[in-house]
Amino acid sequence: QHLHPLRRHRRGAQHLLAAGHELFVYDLRLPPQSLVDQGAKVCACGADVARQSEVVIVMVPDTPHVAAALFDAGGIAAGLSAGKIVVDMSSISPVETKAFAQKINALGCPYLDAPVSGGEVGAKAASLTIMAGGPEDAFEAVKPLFALMGKNITRVGDNGDGQTCKVANQIIVALNIEAVAEALLFASK
Repeated sequence: QHLHPLRRHRRGAQHLLAAGHELFVYDLRLPPQSLVDQGAKVCACGADVARQSEVVIVMVPDTPHVAAALFDAGGIAAGLSAGKIVVDMSSISPVETKAFAQKINALGCPYLDAPVSGGEVGAKAASLTIMAGGPEDAFEAVKPLFALMGKNITRVGDNGDGQTCKVANQIIVALNIEAVAEALLFASK
């Protein structure tokens, strides 16, 4: 999974548990035993997580994985009731994010796209950068949870805007890596 989102997710979950939050977890594989040992309750599917949670956080590798987590049989959408907040912290398509948000909104639930930057080091230190898109009231409700995982937390706009900001961030990162590689090659010659 790119940049180990499972590890980042585990670290974020550990920070939430350490702050006294009750966690219900589901993964296609068994959730890490360390989370269970700290009190996380393992669920049989995403719908079970949604039924028992006020805020549902998704962090998976790519757009099709988010679609499956939300809308496949036993997915999160099947367990939602009005007022619950769905937060996708994956890095995925801004266009698809808007479509996912509309479907979740139709169930009476606000949706935030909140991709992260900072990698495993940032996850461990709870210093991730979080770029959120979605309604301001939902963002303010979830911000205390974000604050347990990150330091630079910004609502950048509406649904899809968090993902757009993450794409812009990745362009900048990629160009910097390329520039460093070219500089090293130049210097070595």
